[in-house]
Amino acid sequence: MKADKSGVLTGSHILSGNEACAEGALAAGCRFLGLYPIVPSLEVSKRFLQRAPEVGATFIQMEDEVSALAAVLGASWTGKKSMTVTSGPGFSLMMEHLGLGVMLETPCVIVEIQMVGPGLGLPTRPAQGDIMQSRWGSHGDYEIIAFAPSSAQEMFDFTIKAFNLSERYRVPVALMSDAYVAQLKEKVAIPSADQINIEPRRYYGGPRDSYLPFKRDEDFVPPMVDIGQGYRFHVTGLTHDDRGYPIMFEECQEYNVHPLVRKIRDFTDKIIDIEEKNTNDAEVVIISYGVSSRASLKVVEQARSKGHKVGSLKLNTVWPFPEKRVAELASQVKAFVVPEMNFGQVVQEVERSAYGKANIFFLTHGDNGVEYAGDILAAVEEASQMKETKCGITEWKKRSA
Repeated sequence: MKADKSGVLTGSHILSGNEACAEGALAAGCRFLGLYPIVPSLEVSKRFLQRAPEVGATFIQMEDEVSALAAVLGASWTGKKSMTVTSGPGFSLMMEHLGLGVMLETPCVIVEIQMVGPGLGLPTRPAQGDIMQSRWGSHGDYEIIAFAPSSAQEMFDFTIKAFNLSERYRVPVALMSDAYVAQLKEKVAIPSADQINIEPRRYYGGPRDSYLPFKRDEDFVPPMVDIGQGYRFHVTGLTHDDRGYPIMFEECQEYNVHPLVRKIRDFTDKIIDIEEKNTNDAEVVIISYGVSSRASLKVVEQARSKGHKVGSLKLNTVWPFPEKRVAELASQVKAFVVPEMNFGQVVQEVERSAYGKANIFFLTHGDNGVEYAGDILAAVEEASQMKETKCGITEWKKRSA
């Protein structure tokens, strides 16, 4: 391996999704990885540890996932772009510190390689069962950003985007992958460092004695400083004033939490990342994300060859959810088909956003292999034939021959 002066491994490489994620983190400027090891995410840490000496990065294995994310939050406040990586059981343990990171407005990235659960489940089998947890897993009111990569290339690209958005909005950002994409080896194109867009940390530039760590700009995002640089302030997860000092009454709670929501909701048009294909004339649109998108995009081609007007809406960001676009499409299509490797999560958001204007078909995807497109195609063909709009979600089940 040969990296340029910035540590970016340029050129075309055959990498697993996990390896591409580590390279994306390094390219984004990540210089701290704190974790507790868990299958199927181990290759991220192995690759990062291998490359860390080349770029001056720090790797630390903590005693559990709770302390791992705590270490990441602390490292971020010292000026390091920071990341952790985990899977389902570890992600559950991180939820308290996810909420803390939101309240402290700490930029960082949480990579979650989903596996089958609950409990320890099947550590080597892919799933998409933690998507709702990434949005609602912690307590209280907040907004979150979450990406869903479908390839090794997207593991690289979306990791960089995750770091950029975490810095821009001062919020933890989740990269919700799965065991299949994480282990899949594909060609990954890595551009030179000068071709990679990196969002710099928004640092405070005023007088030292006037700094207020939670005094917000017009976009609700306060500028930061690095702890240990001579600034005097306090950081707490409690309801606090602009100085970071605890102020325990309802007005201050509203003052704290309102911007945590608004800095994401008011800028969803800039955050949401979706890809559309053949939606202009579509009668049925497949809404997919992550690994399920691989089979879904095949179905669009297969269905079109059979004369069905089918399009695709691929969610690169699952959160915030593109409810505005789904509502627009619901007014022009007969139905949405939503394949997920779970028992129904994002499909609930599709139903909510469609306002009863289109039929909603849900199918549990992956029983015949994550690249298998036959069940999705069958669901699309059935959706194309429906003449009436039904309320609720139709769970598509494999029909007997």
